Formats: sequence, C-alpha cells, structure tokens
Amino acid sequence: MADVKKIATRMGYGAALKELGALHDNIVVFDADLAGSTQTATFAKAFPHRHFNCGIAEGNMMAVAAGAATMGMVAFASSFAMFAAGRAYEQVRNSIGYTRLNVKIGASHGGISVGEDGASHQCLEDYALMRSIPGMVVMSPADEVEARAMVKAAYEHEGPVYMRFGRSPVPVFHDEATFHFEIGKGEVMREGTDIAIIANGLLVAEALEAGELLAAQGVEARIINMATVKPLDEALVLKAAEECGRILTCEEHSVIGGLGDAVCSLLSEKRPTPVRRIGTPDVFGHSGPAAELLRQFGLCGPCIAQTALEFVRG
Repeated sequence: MADVKKIATRMGYGAALKELGALHDNIVVFDADLAGSTQTATFAKAFPHRHFNCGIAEGNMMAVAAGAATMGMVAFASSFAMFAAGRAYEQVRNSIGYTRLNVKIGASHGGISVGEDGASHQCLEDYALMRSIPGMVVMSPADEVEARAMVKAAYEHEGPVYMRFGRSPVPVFHDEATFHFEIGKGEVMREGTDIAIIANGLLVAEALEAGELLAAQGVEARIINMATVKPLDEALVLKAAEECGRILTCEEHSVIGGLGDAVCSLLSEKRPTPVRRIGTPDVFGHSGPAAELLRQFGLCGPCIAQTALEFVRG
C-alpha cells in the first residue's frame, strides 16, 4: 500500500461535519479545547455561531450537548477518546445514554497509535465502556472515506452514537463514488475460506496486508471490515464462521470488552467456533512512536499474518 493516499480518519470527521452543517441548521458542535486536534475547527470556521468550546471540562460538555439535544438539535460532542469515554463516562451514561438523546460523540486519538502521548492518553477501553451503555451505537472507521460516510449515517440515526477516530494517517482504499455505509453492517474486503480476519479502525489496512502475506503462504484469508462494534453484524460473523471455520479478530483496543469479545459472545451462543483475539493484552500502553508500538503489541500486518498462519496450521 506504499502508493496509496493516507489520511487520518479524524480529518474525515471534520470534513463531514462541515458538509452536514451546510445542509442542516440543526447541527451544533461542542469541543473540549481540542478543536484543532479533533478537527471540529473545520466546522467552527464555517459555522462559528454553532460551534462551542466548552474548555477542559468534558463532563460538562456532554451535559451541555444533552441539553441541546432536548431542544431538537443534533449535538456532536468531541474530545480525545480517553476524555470523551473515560473522564465523561458518568455524563455520557446518565445524561445521554439513559435518556436516549440524539447526541453523537466524536472521539479522536483513540488507541495505542496516539504514540508519544503515552498511557494516560492511549484509550484502550472505550469500546468496552461504550458497548456497556444500553442503546449506544459504537463505531470506528477504517479510512477517511468511511469516516465521512459514518458521520453522515450517525446524523441520520436517532439516538446516541459513539465514533472513534484515529490520529495517524491510514491508507484510503474505499472509493467515495461507490462506497455505501450502513450502521450495523460489516464489509468483506477480501474473499477467502481458510480463516476469517475481522478488524476495524486502522487495523483493517493491516489485516489487508496480512491477507496478501498469507496468500503468498498458500492461505486464503477472508478480510472483514467490522466498522460497527455495536450493533454487531451477526449474520456476517456467523457466515464467516460457517464458511471459514476459524475467526481472528483484530482491534486497536484491549482484548477485554471490545470487538473480539463481541464476536466471541455471539459465536459461543450461536455457533461455537475457534477464535483468537489480537489486541492489547491486560496492560496499559506506554510512550513511543506509533508504528513501533503497533509492532510491539502485535498490531501490524506481518504480526497478524504470523498469528493467522500459526492458527491455521495448528
């Protein structure tokens, strides 16, 4: 993928907000003094009267966004994932989730790829936290095209939505002219029957690289982009389990409570299937260059390929 254009998914978030703002005057955007990083500054420049900097007070920001939603607005509330899902959890749960308000949380800088910012900012628990809130949609796009489509789908969805965007540039492999995004639907990126690799976020690109490496070893892997963690595309997972016989999940998140656990819970009840999970183990991250951290934690194409090869060949 050396020649493929790379753009951070957070850029897609900012671009989509601006596009939606031009079409819908009921959109308001809140940020916690990080508009340049979350990319909501793009919206703020175009619609300054509908963008509000709530300062470094994420819990208050979520409560304000909830209040705007009670007045018929579609509120987008943005901060780093660690603060949007972690610091503001109580307000997200009680003010947004419990009341099922129309608030969309745009959480940037999720996962280990935050890099040098270190463990305090590398949120590896946000899927688990947000999945546990009844009625909350949880998603993470694989590229910038999917990010923009996801934000637009979130606007159309009635109810709370959590979207995680990344800091690092990732390959853009979707064609905007033909791509269609639907909440709760996965996407087969590569066909195969020896093993199914289910990934989301920046690990989709790594999984695709792993698929190429595996093919050179005579292993045909089905690569699935599962952008929506909740609600999970159960039909697609069950079909992959039936036709491939082995499932490998990949996520830039703890192996506890995220995409892997969602897949395992489904399969344990409806179609017991051998599964291995790739993610961060039960540890905190640490500071370092993003690419090196991904390799260290086994979240890179060659690492995924090696794990899959060992899984298939037993």
